[in-house]
Amino acid sequence: LYKQLFFLLFHLLSLTENKILVAQSPLLIVANKTATLVCNYTYNGTGKEFRASLHKGTDSAVEVCFISWNTTKTSSNSNKEFNCEGIHDKDKVIFSLWNMSASQTDIYFCKIEAMYPPPYVYNEKSNGTVIHVKGKLGSLFIQTQEPQSAIPLWIMVAVTGVLAFYSMLITAAFINYWQKSKKIMYHQSDYMNMTPRHPPYQKNKGYPSYAPTRDYTAYRS
Repeated sequence: LYKQLFFLLFHLLSLTENKILVAQSPLLIVANKTATLVCNYTYNGTGKEFRASLHKGTDSAVEVCFISWNTTKTSSNSNKEFNCEGIHDKDKVIFSLWNMSASQTDIYFCKIEAMYPPPYVYNEKSNGTVIHVKGKLGSLFIQTQEPQSAIPLWIMVAVTGVLAFYSMLITAAFINYWQKSKKIMYHQSDYMNMTPRHPPYQKNKGYPSYAPTRDYTAYRS
């Protein structure tokens, strides 16, 4: 029982001391196509052979370059699409990139691995460093985007104002026409029939044939 507890405690201590922590600057602005990314790390294990690599993209899909070292020698290699070199210096790894283009603007992650002796240990994924490479691509994007975002705004305001003005004119004209039409209909309803009428039994005494016979019985009372 004591042996099992001892080995369990030893295993937990070994996992704790072999942990690798990495720190990076959050942003790096590149104006001259040359970038220097420093990966600071802490490791309290007993490793003798290490590997450090630089990865591009949120999913770290592209390995830009790497460097490996042990107690006697150091080797480095770079992706053919990048100009990159790594240098190990005590508790940090320095990655130098040159001839960078605006299309290489992205987030970059450092990965530190303790290769030998076992157990194999590597750092948890850090927050990474956004490398922003200034160039023609970025400036053209800004120049083309700003006017496009400003022109529709004032055009929309002008068109809205014109439509509102004409809507008011049309509404006023319609109201005026409706009022005039209402007055005309009112006068037509008050028109009285002024056709002359002739007395009864006197149809042949000078009254026109179209005049109706006047009824005098209504006036006798």
